[in-house]
Amino acid sequence: EVNLVESGGDLVQAGGSLRLSCAASAITFADYAIGWFRQVPGKEREGVSCIFHSASITTYYADSVKGRFTISRDNAENTVYLQMDSLKPEDTAVYYCAAVRFGQEDMCTAYPKEYEFDYWGQGTQVTVFS
Repeated sequence: EVNLVESGGDLVQAGGSLRLSCAASAITFADYAIGWFRQVPGKEREGVSCIFHSASITTYYADSVKGRFTISRDNAENTVYLQMDSLKPEDTAVYYCAAVRFGQEDMCTAYPKEYEFDYWGQGTQVTVFS
C-alpha cells in the first residue's frame, strides 16, 4: 500500500500563491509518477499537472495553469510539490495527488487521467476569492 497525504490548501485572495505538498509513504518514491487533480462540486475530476518518475524529467501542465503552476519533487523527502502562483477564482477546488509506480512511457505528456494512477490522497481544499 502507498499512502498519500496532501497539505497546503487554504483560503487565498486572487493573485496570491500557495504551495501544495503530496507526501508519500512509498519506500521507492523516486520510481513513482505523481499527478495532481482538482475537483469542484458537480464536475468530474480534472487533471492539472504530472511529473514522471525520476528516470525522466517529463512534466505536464494543463493549459489553464501553464505559466502559473510548477510541479517539482524532492525524493529525499518523499514529497511532490505544486507551487501555485497568480491564483484565480476558477482555481478553487479540492486538489488531489495520485501515484503510480513507473507508469507508461508516454504519460505526463498530456492531461493526467484518473485511470493512469493506482493510489490517491484524500485531497486539500483551495479557495480563491476576489
